[in-house]
Amino acid sequence: MLWLFVAALFFTVRMGFINLRGFKHAIEVVQGKYDDPHDEGEVSHFQALATAVSGTVGLGNIAGVAIAIQLGGPGAMVWLTLAGFCGMVTKFVECSLAVKYRRIENDGTVLGGPMYYLTRGLSPKGMRPLGQGLAVLFSLLCLGGSLGGANMFQSNQAYAAISSLIPGLPAWVFGLILASLAAFVIIGGIRRIGAVAEKLVPAMAAIYAIACLFVIVVNIGQVPAAIGTIFREAFAPTAAVGGIVGVMVQGIRRSSFSNEAGVGSAAIAHAAARTDEHIREGIVALLEPFIDTIVICNMTAIAIVLTGVYQDTGEELSGVAMTASAFESVIGWFPVVLSIAVCLFAFSTIISWSYYGIQAWAYLFGDRTTIVFKIIYVLCTFLGTLTSLGLIIDFSDLMLLGMAFPNLIGCYILSNEVAKDLKDYWQRLSSGEMQTYDAMTVGSSEGS
Repeated sequence: MLWLFVAALFFTVRMGFINLRGFKHAIEVVQGKYDDPHDEGEVSHFQALATAVSGTVGLGNIAGVAIAIQLGGPGAMVWLTLAGFCGMVTKFVECSLAVKYRRIENDGTVLGGPMYYLTRGLSPKGMRPLGQGLAVLFSLLCLGGSLGGANMFQSNQAYAAISSLIPGLPAWVFGLILASLAAFVIIGGIRRIGAVAEKLVPAMAAIYAIACLFVIVVNIGQVPAAIGTIFREAFAPTAAVGGIVGVMVQGIRRSSFSNEAGVGSAAIAHAAARTDEHIREGIVALLEPFIDTIVICNMTAIAIVLTGVYQDTGEELSGVAMTASAFESVIGWFPVVLSIAVCLFAFSTIISWSYYGIQAWAYLFGDRTTIVFKIIYVLCTFLGTLTSLGLIIDFSDLMLLGMAFPNLIGCYILSNEVAKDLKDYWQRLSSGEMQTYDAMTVGSSEGS
């Protein structure tokens, strides 16, 4: 956790707070103003962002926030938000490098992610053996993380959510349906994953945001007091463990698990973006922790603090149950909305992480053998609904977090390179040399 947070602070300062400077430009790029359909890549800027967000927006936003508040008190949200703010720049660095060092095959297929910038980026610096070793380590960890916490755990939680709505639904029936849907999307590759994600992510985020907003509106009079409680307890905490250090630890930990900044997973999705400007894709990527952590996590937190459920519950009510209790205190059937959100979040994570696992498998064993991994992955989706996973999930979470070690070593070594490229990009943007696609099209037609 410390490894991730220190890196985020370092990159934020080293890149001149690009998370603030580049925010408006990031939104313009996502709107498609700079999209050139002739650029190399497989998906649009928005599809790449949606795919990456669908891989991070999930149970961490629902259960993780509740756990942070239960253990660290409401003040944990201040530190969660700060960690998310700095994590925006970590995402910028890793995703810029992913596009810069990606490989594009003759058929247009993109191979990209930390394993490629670790090898192709470190080799010219005389660090080829180190780069190759880190790349193999990252790929192995990515395979483990994708099959466990990002797949089996998600399908397990999706069944738990749906079984509360449809009592008596056999686990194997739900598992078969979920695995079939996942297989349909996964076999279509990143183009189909991106197409599904760009529709699914806004829909699921909207459903969850509307539910949170309803809780906030019903309790609108208590909002200033709730926000005051969050800030007051960030520095004068009544945390369950560890005082102010405990509050910081819980907030930063949950932020890291929620937005995955530094883990390197999102870099794999962004590598497939259609663009010839790698810094531009990095700027798009910094929106992920903003959406995931600063917006969605804080909406969950305010709903929990407003309703006071964190104060009058014991250990028996935590995670998703605590968030459900906050919703239920406003309208009795709101937990149904939460159950639907959990299913959508879980499915989106499953399909996004399949692509991350496929890319790691392709790096280790070759692109022609990825069908083997796809079969294993879909089978794990089915098996996840059938049993309690216990140690498998703990181990896979460890592997998922372990991806940050090889990834961030490469990002540190290549950070000066990113800073130099960012300076060049920003100068061209500020001078007006970099035009939107529409402006370039008009200019070329007038010239002809």
